[in-house]
Amino acid sequence: MAKIMANELIPQTDELTSGFFSQTGNRIARALRGLTGAARIALTRTLRPNLPDDDLNWLRTRIDICLAVRGGEVSAREVAAEIGRYYLMLNDTGRQRFLNMLAVRYGVDHAAVRNKAQELAIVSGDALIGVEDALRDLLESPRLRLLKRFNGIAGGVKFLVDLRADLLRLSRKDAQLAPLGRELRALLASWFDAGFLELRIIDWYSPAALLEKLIAYEAVHEIRSWSDLKNRLDSDRRCFAFFHPAMPEEPLIFVEVALVNGMAGNVQNLLDESTPSSNAEEADTAIFYSISNAQAGLAGVSFGELLIKQVVAELQVEFPRLKTFATLSPIPGFAAWLSEICASDQAGTLLPVAETMQLMAVAGLDQADKALQMLLADKFWPNDPRKTMALRAPMMRLCAHYLFRERSGANRAKDPVAHFHLSNGARIERINWLGDQSDKGMTQSHGMMVNYLYKLGDVEKNYERYTGGHVAASPVIRDLC
Repeated sequence: MAKIMANELIPQTDELTSGFFSQTGNRIARALRGLTGAARIALTRTLRPNLPDDDLNWLRTRIDICLAVRGGEVSAREVAAEIGRYYLMLNDTGRQRFLNMLAVRYGVDHAAVRNKAQELAIVSGDALIGVEDALRDLLESPRLRLLKRFNGIAGGVKFLVDLRADLLRLSRKDAQLAPLGRELRALLASWFDAGFLELRIIDWYSPAALLEKLIAYEAVHEIRSWSDLKNRLDSDRRCFAFFHPAMPEEPLIFVEVALVNGMAGNVQNLLDESTPSSNAEEADTAIFYSISNAQAGLAGVSFGELLIKQVVAELQVEFPRLKTFATLSPIPGFAAWLSEICASDQAGTLLPVAETMQLMAVAGLDQADKALQMLLADKFWPNDPRKTMALRAPMMRLCAHYLFRERSGANRAKDPVAHFHLSNGARIERINWLGDQSDKGMTQSHGMMVNYLYKLGDVEKNYERYTGGHVAASPVIRDLC
């Protein structure tokens, strides 16, 4: 899960004093200090982290006060900020109890909705408009009204994003949280509409706090040091990120790009700090080698398609010689899928006899799936020429089959990264043998990587065909299948 940096929850009518909550193993944020004057939010009670019943009931009274809007909207927002501060003091048990209370006790009044809906059949004219307005109000749950109040609090939107990250994690063992999850996702999706997003370039001269977040949020290829980061922000590289006005210092999603000649096929070579910078003005290819969602609480709120399109447009203006836009992508589900089909003796059925015979000969076994498993179980197999020779052709074929043919649902590629790029209009262009020999790359995909090609004239067509179940792929990929 991404590390969380949270701003102070202070009503926006007051001056913003921002800071970071320190992160602990269970994501409990420290109480903020330094609020002065009118911005101070008094915490009148110390809640126990696991939120036992008496604390839970007391906190419920604060929610009721917030929803009653006593003292006006500014007062209600102050109470909402107070509730948010209390929430940050809780451990996972306390947070789950709080969220469960919101889900169960502050939902839609279904009986009132049914009664009001029945009135629609017996009224007309101006009365009908009044009933429709009343029904619309009833369909908005009290918990949703509470959540909306955080939009008027500095740091409140980030608080809700982090709260949803908690909700996604905790809802796996509490089905009652599902309605709350749906409402919060819809609310954040409306607030994070594409029209509100700002694309920015991150470079070596960006604020240090932002660069630290880039290191923390990188989810594809770990940034190992400041020199590694500097290399990724060199003159032949670009990093773009989306930001939202309510979270101006927090990237939502970012993409790292290498400007090269020809399609890159090995991420270690691409990120090698000892390699001199190339002349970006002479590059003909932009390689998107890392796309990271920075906010776990915005999972399912998609920015990726828009990000890629805007970055391509920016790069075309800055570097008119660029002709090819492609990714160098991981295949995170390949090793797990291969293990499953080998366990059920299906891998050998996807391979030509000559390839299975070679696997069995090198492994000294008479069954292709067991031979494949045995060879891959040796973590040093890439250093053994006999094993790499036996594995290369069948692994390339099996990887192509996985990406091109395996589905999770009728019209969705099984691999999540494949689905992301295919649903954005890319095509599977090339599989790269041992393209990522990091521990993560070997564990997830036995070192395999893939290039997805964004051929600009085909993006819309590829997207439309993918929604109908067709995967765009190069002839090379099709031949392997």
